Amino acid sequence: MAGAPISWGVCEVPGWGNVLDPKTVLEEMTSLGLQATELGPPDYLPAQPDELRKLLDEHGLSLVGGFLAVPLHTGEQSDVDEADRVAALLAAAGAEVLVLAAATGLDGYDERPALTDDQWRTLIDTAAVIRDKAAAHGLRTVLHPHVGTHVERTAEVERFLADSDLPLCLDTGHLLIGGTDPVELARRFPERIGHVHLKDVRADIAATVRDGDIGYMAAVQQRMYVPLGDGDVDVAALVAFLRDAGYTGWYVLEQDTALGDDSPLDTPVRDTARSLAHLTHITA
Repeated sequence: MAGAPISWGVCEVPGWGNVLDPKTVLEEMTSLGLQATELGPPDYLPAQPDELRKLLDEHGLSLVGGFLAVPLHTGEQSDVDEADRVAALLAAAGAEVLVLAAATGLDGYDERPALTDDQWRTLIDTAAVIRDKAAAHGLRTVLHPHVGTHVERTAEVERFLADSDLPLCLDTGHLLIGGTDPVELARRFPERIGHVHLKDVRADIAATVRDGDIGYMAAVQQRMYVPLGDGDVDVAALVAFLRDAGYTGWYVLEQDTALGDDSPLDTPVRDTARSLAHLTHITA
């Protein structure tokens, strides 16, 4: 099991909220008994491998991988180069996986222009190029279906699985918000699950995001994400199925959090502790 800075409100979206400093976040991960973390947004943690390793070593943490959202549908060389840079950093710091998302190119995750068939084909081709770049650094690449990206809804997830050979990051929260039952998806495509982000969400708020009644950031600020066991994702069924299916990868505890100026600063560590307790209970 690993943590992720987004559970502490650390996000690349402008205006997301109060961002805690890396020392606080890493110390609190360690205090919970977590032994690994994902990287977080660009340049939140050191961008030099030696500095990154030193910082993580000081907190007894290893690096699992990192999330990267780039516009795959445009085919811009600069986006491939950025993915290559991030993959090189991850690999040099001991990570295993590049978690790739098909960004729209717009700020945030509240708007999602439609793609043409040509743009979709470019998306598939660019993902393959990035996969090969990451593999040259010794990393696996997984595609993360994500709210506000071009692979969000059920039809898009299934189209990606049909058109690409990349495995998925099974993110239980983003899939449910996009209209996909993550347990059913895992049962249909067990061989395509390459990485897991465990989240729990309130289905009522998720439905308002899916229907376009509220933006993603506003929904996060309204506590759409809750500790594991408090929401509507069947986390126990998913973990049991993946165990029986032979999944041996990471479970990354991710609860997208946005901290306002008045938010208690211990909310992230308390919520993550509750998620850990629930996960320990259902795996005992």
